Amino acid sequence: MNAVSVAQPRYAQIKETIRRRIRSGDWPEGFQIPSEHRLLEEFSVSRMTVHRALRDLTDEGLLTRVQGLGTFVAERPPSMEVVELRSIADEIAARGNRHSCSVERLLAISADSGLARRFNLPVGATLFHSVVVHRESDVPVQLEERWVNPAVAPAYLEQDFSRQTPGDYLIRLEASPQVEHVIEAVAPSAEIAALLEIPPAEPCLRVTRRTWVNAHGAQNCVVTVAMLVHPGSRYRLGARFQMPPG
Repeated sequence: MNAVSVAQPRYAQIKETIRRRIRSGDWPEGFQIPSEHRLLEEFSVSRMTVHRALRDLTDEGLLTRVQGLGTFVAERPPSMEVVELRSIADEIAARGNRHSCSVERLLAISADSGLARRFNLPVGATLFHSVVVHRESDVPVQLEERWVNPAVAPAYLEQDFSRQTPGDYLIRLEASPQVEHVIEAVAPSAEIAALLEIPPAEPCLRVTRRTWVNAHGAQNCVVTVAMLVHPGSRYRLGARFQMPPG
């Protein structure tokens, strides 16, 4: 173990060592850290001491513990947004066109290992899942697939998303959320191509959005993960911002 202040309690020494490994990149985001048994052997401490260190780091948002899988370095939100996305309904209205949508799926599901990690929840935890196709003057322009944390939006399945978008509904529930956007060019699956009424070979733009809030006794409580898929021939993504002086 790296040298630390001998005045620190043992659990605090373990926390500091784990923090250093994360900050240095030795343990990157998504990395599965050694088991409690391996850690207690490495640090020559009791299981209770290791458990307290891991629990504190989980409460701080540095680690996420997934029941049945283990403990992972948490995927943390970025310090600033890359781009701000407007509501698809507002975008369409601003162009003077008519927004409409159809709800293809709206149900409760059990989180698999991938979703459990993204939401910092146990495998099998309940999530809400929706699939909505947004249209501009009757032409499909966006497929929105979204997973939602029921602890933040318990009435999500009761909403009429033909009258308001899921994003608009969630914005009213989220107090000062932190937002992450990942933008990629992708090939559509057969199902997505059919829902968007495009040829299977047409390239698409996919925006994956994830939001966090500090709520429900946890830091960085994940509210929603959404994948927004746009046909490349029908959508452009832009942003306007002001450069800082100097």
